[in-house]
Amino acid sequence: MMRFAVRRSRNLIIATVVGLVLILWLSLQDVSLQRSAYTSGWLLIGMCFFLAAYNLRKKLTFIPLGASASWLQWHIYVGLLSIVVFICHAIHKADAGFGWPNGALESLLALLYVLVAGSGLFGLFITRVIPGRLTVRGEEVIFERIGAFRRRVRDEAAALVVQSVAEADVTTIADYYTNRLAIFFERPRNFWRHLIQSAGPRHQYLRELSDLDRYLSDVERPIAAKLTTLVEVKDDLDYQYALQFTLKTWLFAHIGMTYGLLLLAVLHAVLAYAFAGGVA
Repeated sequence: MMRFAVRRSRNLIIATVVGLVLILWLSLQDVSLQRSAYTSGWLLIGMCFFLAAYNLRKKLTFIPLGASASWLQWHIYVGLLSIVVFICHAIHKADAGFGWPNGALESLLALLYVLVAGSGLFGLFITRVIPGRLTVRGEEVIFERIGAFRRRVRDEAAALVVQSVAEADVTTIADYYTNRLAIFFERPRNFWRHLIQSAGPRHQYLRELSDLDRYLSDVERPIAAKLTTLVEVKDDLDYQYALQFTLKTWLFAHIGMTYGLLLLAVLHAVLAYAFAGGVA
């Protein structure tokens, strides 16, 4: 079986060669006084429809349309090649080199493509990195159940605070909880810190609880230990939430912008032919 690194190198070489051939082909069309902008435009539209078909393939699992892994590879490399075609199209549409479109529709279309391509490259990165990170801290939890687990942990923490006051008849733990932990347990926290793998806030809470230990009685210490465990569990849930939310939000935005891009691309093609009199 071909190793992943070898297969990736081979695919990159093939994609590079295809990209160079496309550039040469479109350049030769200009030399021969053909309208390469039409060629690159239709090629780009075709690529975008093919890329959008990958989402349809994932939904039609009951139809034998080929392995999803193969579709993903095609999606990645056709997406990269579409960037080459987009640049060629922009160059050939401009009077002198690469330039941003002047018209409102063309500007919006170009912006949408840049956003879709950029989100695709971003997604290529996070889908390679985040799944591995999800197994690093805590138990992987289904995204839709994270909220329920978080509420359960919050209720357990609040119950421990009530227990500490009832059994020790002092408010040391309760005061610390009110000042520092109540907002932490209430909702997801430290979203951006979790994305960059920073455990600073977690260590800060654990350090504060460790420092608090010197002021606790023998009755309070077991309760504080349980509270410390809940802080770790809550932080792990926040970590899972941040990473899974990023994956889901990225996919929703990428697909939504893709469909918008397709609609505008078809409208752009229709208008281009209408104003050109249908002459290529």
